[in-house]
Amino acid sequence: MERSGIVLRLWAAGEMPYRDGLYRPDDTALDLDVEGPGTYHPDAGQPIPFRLGEPLPVALAVEEDGTVEVDRFFESPLPDGSGSLCGGGGGMGNIGHLARLDADGSLRWAAFMFHSNPFLGVRYEGTTAVFSNDWWNELRLDLTDPAFA
Repeated sequence: MERSGIVLRLWAAGEMPYRDGLYRPDDTALDLDVEGPGTYHPDAGQPIPFRLGEPLPVALAVEEDGTVEVDRFFESPLPDGSGSLCGGGGGMGNIGHLARLDADGSLRWAAFMFHSNPFLGVRYEGTTAVFSNDWWNELRLDLTDPAFA
C-alpha cells in the first residue's frame, strides 16, 4: 500500500485522520493526548493538557478510524515571518485542529484533537504560541520544541 502523501492529500481536501495525533507531511505522526475543556476545565483561561506519545501509523489510523472534515477558523502569521499558524474545528463541536504552515503555505505539521473543542485564535508570547478554544481555555506550544519547530 502506498503510504506517501496520505497526510498531504487529506490536508488538501480539508480533512484529517479521525484520531488524535500530530501529523507531518512525510506521513509520520505521534499519538496525542488532550483532555477536553468544559467539564474538565470549567474556568476560562485554564490550560489544556497536551501530551505527545508514541509513533502513530498514519495509514492504520485512517483505516481504523476514517477521516473527518476540518474547518479553518483562523490563520495568523508567525512573528518571525517564517510562516503561519492556523486552526479551527471540524465535524462535531468537540473537535479542534491546529497546523503550522511554511511561508509558501505548505504544511509543516497538523494536530487533530477530538476533545479540545474548536480553536478560534492564537497569540504569541515570545516563541510560545497560545491558542484559545471556544471555551477560552488555552493550549500553549513552544515553537522551538523540535516537535513544533
